[in-house]
Amino acid sequence: MEKVIRASGHENVSAEHSSTFELTSDDWLTPAGDCILGVEADTVPADFDDAFVEACQSHEATITATLRVGDETQVIEGHGHPELTFESDRSLVGRTSDYVDDRTVMVGASAAAADIDRAIADRLADGADIECRLAVDP
Repeated sequence: MEKVIRASGHENVSAEHSSTFELTSDDWLTPAGDCILGVEADTVPADFDDAFVEACQSHEATITATLRVGDETQVIEGHGHPELTFESDRSLVGRTSDYVDDRTVMVGASAAAADIDRAIADRLADGADIECRLAVDP
């Protein structure tokens, strides 16, 4: 199962956070949002169908986020968790930790914003669009 989220870069994208990456539906970003890779996301966790959410609610589920900015691609792998709710109507967050809240779409992520290839981060800071393909293998 797969969901596609599209968002836009922003001049304040710094991609410096060491434990999370985020896409938000907000149309603004302050320099403090150092985990945010894109704004104006067209899909939020609350939009995901029940089957996708249920597939992610297992420690055994592998969740993969494939980030594409122009011709640059980065893959981040993580896993599911029984407490994932996908209830946020504002943003989605991938976490290297096991912390879960309503924005969390994966835990145990193999990378955070600080690990994003600098070419991708620079393009996002220049306003490039980002596509995130979120796939789950239950």
